Amino acid sequence: MTALGRSSVRHTVTLPDRSDAVELSWHGVTHTGYRRTVNEDSYLADVPLFAIADGMGGHSHGDRASDAVVRRLQAAVDGEFIEPAAIVEALHRATADIHELDDDELGIGTTVTGVGLSLVDGRPVVSVFNVGDSRVYRFVGNDLEQVTVDHSIVQEMVDAGQLTAEQAEDHPESNVITRAVGFSLEPDIDMSQLELRAGMRLLLCSDGLTKEVPLQRLRLHLAARLSARETANALVDAALAQGGRDNITVIVIDVVRAPGD
Repeated sequence: MTALGRSSVRHTVTLPDRSDAVELSWHGVTHTGYRRTVNEDSYLADVPLFAIADGMGGHSHGDRASDAVVRRLQAAVDGEFIEPAAIVEALHRATADIHELDDDELGIGTTVTGVGLSLVDGRPVVSVFNVGDSRVYRFVGNDLEQVTVDHSIVQEMVDAGQLTAEQAEDHPESNVITRAVGFSLEPDIDMSQLELRAGMRLLLCSDGLTKEVPLQRLRLHLAARLSARETANALVDAALAQGGRDNITVIVIDVVRAPGD
């Protein structure tokens, strides 16, 4: 397990033209869970980049793979905004790092998901990236939306109409992913952008949370409007109360202030 950045912070980023600012508050937390002896999750939490990597369970040195990813992402930071291309390049470099670490014929790898604070034509936006089945959610008003799409066997079955989303969560192959960083393959990265809005909450998590806590419970925790720290800790506690069968990592980010508010 590797935790980089600052776990609980409130931070203001001034825009380049000094006309306005973005203010964020966040908290990151990880737990090994009750069934695992090693925490293979790693996370990075600091402006402008937040990420969670979940090392491949059942493969040796999954913690080393997730560590390589968050360290490469941290090394890509140069200022208080980051270009999406820099995120992509960091993940490609992490793939090479993992290849050097790999001394297991089965290979090692990791999921990764996260968000970066970027500028588009001088306007701040959230760049979302994902490989695997760790997730980013957006909570606005009273609505919770999964922003990322899982790269997994069961998601393909949902897309084909063979399973409902609810059935997919409990499917015996729910942990089989179709994309990863590592295994000597170049990563296939999903990238998207979100508009910044004051009051918006972002939830980043490994599947140790979502396999234990259903969507409606996630929404209730985010809707309670406790601080980012209290919310992240409460979500981990909820996953542990349901059995804590896997490593659990959570980052909650609150957009306190955004341009145009």
